[in-house]
Amino acid sequence: MDVESSVPGAVSPFVNRIMAPGDVVLDLTKASNVLRLGSGLRQDGDNIAMTKVGRLQFKKPNKYWVEGSQKRYIPNTEDVVLGIVVDRRFEMFVVDIGGPTYASLPMLAFEGATRRNTPNLQVGAALYARVVKAHRDIDPELCCTDASGKAAGFGPLNGGYILECSTGLARVLLSKPTSPVLEALGKSLSFEIAVGMNGRVWVNAATTATTILVSNAILNSEFLTAAQQHIMVQKLLQKSQ
Repeated sequence: MDVESSVPGAVSPFVNRIMAPGDVVLDLTKASNVLRLGSGLRQDGDNIAMTKVGRLQFKKPNKYWVEGSQKRYIPNTEDVVLGIVVDRRFEMFVVDIGGPTYASLPMLAFEGATRRNTPNLQVGAALYARVVKAHRDIDPELCCTDASGKAAGFGPLNGGYILECSTGLARVLLSKPTSPVLEALGKSLSFEIAVGMNGRVWVNAATTATTILVSNAILNSEFLTAAQQHIMVQKLLQKSQ
């Protein structure tokens, strides 16, 4: 499991190229600045190497990560995820986030939570959370607040429908500017959505028909261009009338 770390680095010539596990993407002996490594990368001596198949991504000023479309999710610090409560133990919830192991969520990791006032989440409850600890030797730890301690949209998700997609599509849905499919849907429909980097999407709308339409549009969008996504949404809207 990769965790974000700071190492000396330089701009890689392999940005936006699809690479395989073991491929070296950076030579640190020729570097002078500092970079941050995200999912899919690790330091191997004086080199930065791939740990999974995917496209090497770079975000200014210094962030590198690997973007792929695998189903299996590997937790990373600061990821937003959609989890399902599978157990309740002393002072914590056990949450399935689709990773290799379950994650823990302390009962006090909610805005305003105290020992006398903790959320009453039952097994099967869905929630939107932030990964605050992720390491290969320990289970991931979650939190339902932002860095300032505010809920900021995190917490239990009531009602709605949860669909599963690739982690690559999830990243696209979370990217800015707004993804074409969500932009097209938002022009004609009213709905709520929460996207987790673990490949789960929660959709909630006033009617079941709208929820199904939004869910189908999202799943159909993965391999379409922006223009094709707009056309696809319009066709789905016409069929629903």
